[in-house]
Amino acid sequence: MRLPISQKSIARELGMAQPMRIERLLISSYVAAISWNAVAVASSSQPVSKYFYGECPVKITFSNAVSHVLTAVSFSLFSLTASISYAQQDKLGCKDLPYLSRFPGSGLMDCSHSDDDTFKFWVTVSSKDQQKTVEGKFDKLYYSYPQTASRPQLIRNFNTALSAAGYKKLYDSGPSGDSTWNKAGLWIFISISGAPHYEVYAVQEVALTQDVVATATELGSGIGGTGHAVVPGILFDTGKADLKPESSKALDEVAKLLSEHADWKIYVVGHTDNVGQLGANMDLSKRRAEAVVQALATQYHLAAARLGSFGAGPYAPVASNDKEEGRTQNRRVEIVKQ
Repeated sequence: MRLPISQKSIARELGMAQPMRIERLLISSYVAAISWNAVAVASSSQPVSKYFYGECPVKITFSNAVSHVLTAVSFSLFSLTASISYAQQDKLGCKDLPYLSRFPGSGLMDCSHSDDDTFKFWVTVSSKDQQKTVEGKFDKLYYSYPQTASRPQLIRNFNTALSAAGYKKLYDSGPSGDSTWNKAGLWIFISISGAPHYEVYAVQEVALTQDVVATATELGSGIGGTGHAVVPGILFDTGKADLKPESSKALDEVAKLLSEHADWKIYVVGHTDNVGQLGANMDLSKRRAEAVVQALATQYHLAAARLGSFGAGPYAPVASNDKEEGRTQNRRVEIVKQ
């Protein structure tokens, strides 16, 4: 489109010392000039130029042109300011994860973080969808993405980015926009809505620490009252019977209890939840109890004759196995007075 008004003319009207490149500015004001000045001051004594909109010439003066230019500039600056404001409306204190950038133009509306938490990730195992609880450093981020973007567009972008970064997809809901990814113990769940918003849940997998253990006095009170006591803080990796180093505080208290009651003999009893095969759980609980007995005998020099081990598997739950919270309680080690 050819605009007959010269840059020098507009520069003079704007009081500029040097002409500017204002083609885009004139184009922006063109529609405004046509709309707002459809009936121009044809009788004006000032020089006029013609803009053509279709077949209809519309006369406007240089002053009117400059007026519309300034209006267009103001409107453009307002729109730019609003756009920048929207793009920067991240919630105070929230920031992107270092390993996953946001979809362009999205705002970070909310976030939460915990150094020690669990999250249930959807995974597909043998063509069946199920949830897997992962422990570690937890982050949740809530984004609002541009209305000009579509859900399929976000799905495609995240799939491409995460695959290229070496993440393995463990779950895919398809067009509904949910997916689970894992790479070297880092779990990511993305849920994309058509609202438009999307959520990111991430867990850096680490074992939770046991900060609270029962004292020797508390263990003694439990045995005195019911004949047995749960020993919190004795920890194992999933499916394994090797005591973790974090178990030392709990073992210290058991050893202290037996030193204070030199005539006591105890059974160490291992328990599991009901997940998996019964035979495997029975064997696992037995091996874990034996591992505790061995540690008490070798590291604390307690007489082996005072210690016995037994594996109860899933046969004595203290909570429902229908929920993860209950299964966590059922995976435990107890001491029972002989």
